Amino acid sequence: MRPFVMACGLAVLFALAGAVPAFAIDVLPFKDRAEEQRFQNLARQLRCLVCQNESLADSSADLAKDLRNEVFEQMRQGKSDAEIKTYLTARYSDFVLYNPPLRGGTILLWFGPLVVLLGGAIAVVVIVRRRAAAAAPGRANPASSLPPSEDDW
Repeated sequence: MRPFVMACGLAVLFALAGAVPAFAIDVLPFKDRAEEQRFQNLARQLRCLVCQNESLADSSADLAKDLRNEVFEQMRQGKSDAEIKTYLTARYSDFVLYNPPLRGGTILLWFGPLVVLLGGAIAVVVIVRRRAAAAAPGRANPASSLPPSEDDW
């Protein structure tokens, strides 16, 4: 009986886990398949400002839902993808774009992680070399500095 209960519990757990991504899907009244594909493509190019590592299409945050609705409304008003992106970047900065353009203000977004990684690598090399240099004079024969004992194993 116990394995049956565990199997049922796991089945329910997997069913609920599979339903979680469905909450991110908004039911929007698209005119045709082309408009839906345009919307999905545009939503994949925009970043969720709450999750920051998910596109607008993948996020289930409330702000992402609001932004998806805003994008949909602007599409319905006849605005182009470039006009929608311009509106969103004017309101939220280039950070809203999943691939921001390389400009003076976005250099940190593009090269910041590399600078942090290189800085960490340099710090590790400096620390390891300092420790190796500090330990070098005492490495000659550590056993010779100990006093002789009768219980030398």
